[in-house]
Amino acid sequence: MTHPTTGSSGPPDRRARNGEQSAWLHRVAQEAGQGAGGVPVELLGGFLSMLVEAATTGRRPDRAELDAVGLNGRRAAELGVSAGNAVQLYLSAAWRLWRELPGVVTFPDAATTATAAEAVMRAVDRAVAGLAEGYTAARRDMMRSEETLRRELIEDLLRGDADIGALVERAEPFGLDMAQPHQVALAAPTGRLVDAEAALSSLERAVVQGIGDRDVLVATKDGSIVVVAPATPTGQIASGPSGGALRGGLGELMHGDLSRVPRGGPWRIAVGRPYPGSYGIARSYEEAREALGMAARLRLEMPVVRAEDLLIYRVLLRDQPAITDLVHAVASPLAKARGGAGPLLETLDAYFATGCVVTETARRLHLSVRAVTYRLERIAELTGYDPTDPAQRFTVHAAVLGARLLGWPRRDLPAPDPT
Repeated sequence: MTHPTTGSSGPPDRRARNGEQSAWLHRVAQEAGQGAGGVPVELLGGFLSMLVEAATTGRRPDRAELDAVGLNGRRAAELGVSAGNAVQLYLSAAWRLWRELPGVVTFPDAATTATAAEAVMRAVDRAVAGLAEGYTAARRDMMRSEETLRRELIEDLLRGDADIGALVERAEPFGLDMAQPHQVALAAPTGRLVDAEAALSSLERAVVQGIGDRDVLVATKDGSIVVVAPATPTGQIASGPSGGALRGGLGELMHGDLSRVPRGGPWRIAVGRPYPGSYGIARSYEEAREALGMAARLRLEMPVVRAEDLLIYRVLLRDQPAITDLVHAVASPLAKARGGAGPLLETLDAYFATGCVVTETARRLHLSVRAVTYRLERIAELTGYDPTDPAQRFTVHAAVLGARLLGWPRRDLPAPDPT
């Protein structure tokens, strides 16, 4: 193989190591850094010397040199340099060096020039591939670390017992302003969620775009998707993924996006009330979790449940001995009916849900009006409380709600309070 020459005597790579050539390579590196948008030229490492070596001797980069380029790729990612700018730095340095190389190295003929060009291009190709590989590996590690930090932050926020000062500091990189009120929403699938990551990514984009703020955290916990978002009054959501105006609040936005997930639905969304501070997030989460459980026990058909809409049920559960006594006294006699208490409780549910309209209750239950009337009369006979009497209706309704909350008749009632 014919090599180009760099002078009248000495090996061809000797001049690449002298002071004059070092100054030349330094100038090329500085120009390449500026051309790539101010990327630190230290990220080039020994790349330019490697290209001169390839042009003058035809030697290919060895493993150690490529590993060094890969480390520079990792450094670029850690410094926040974009992948495009890092690659641009290397390509800019390569063409600038090749443009000036004939003034430093003498190529005897066209064949030697072509051979040198091929060697340089091969070196550039392998170096850029190593740079990209190192960059990608670093970004992957950083994303894993960030995801771990995000999950730990969400766990501590929802638990509400972490050190406040440290929590505020940890939340800042994620754009979370703890001084502002936040609300927590839970999304629970009724089916098996196959692609949780796709659902999380889609939901996070929809919430950020809808609220118009990056102050959003999305994760999974106990089989549900958790969203921590800035407090947004109902009707204030800006726009959806398609750019059109959205009606409703965070719960409606989440339900609309998750309804497009191929599997896992139908979804039920529970939204806690907004509160300020780190403890406020934990409080909102507990409300959303409680609302989700109540909605399931009460068999509510609404896809979006708000904590404030279920306050009456919280009142009922707050004094469980009292609600247990009420169910024992008013509802438990329904178990004596033929077929058990289930059909009669279902009738009462529909009756109260339709505003105590017998014809609408019959339509909803696919029964005749006569059958519904008979059941209501039978309930009055068994319990001593007439659900059609306005004076007694509230007692019966409260007992029915209490039975649902306690899981009766599917589960046995706790023993009544002897006091």
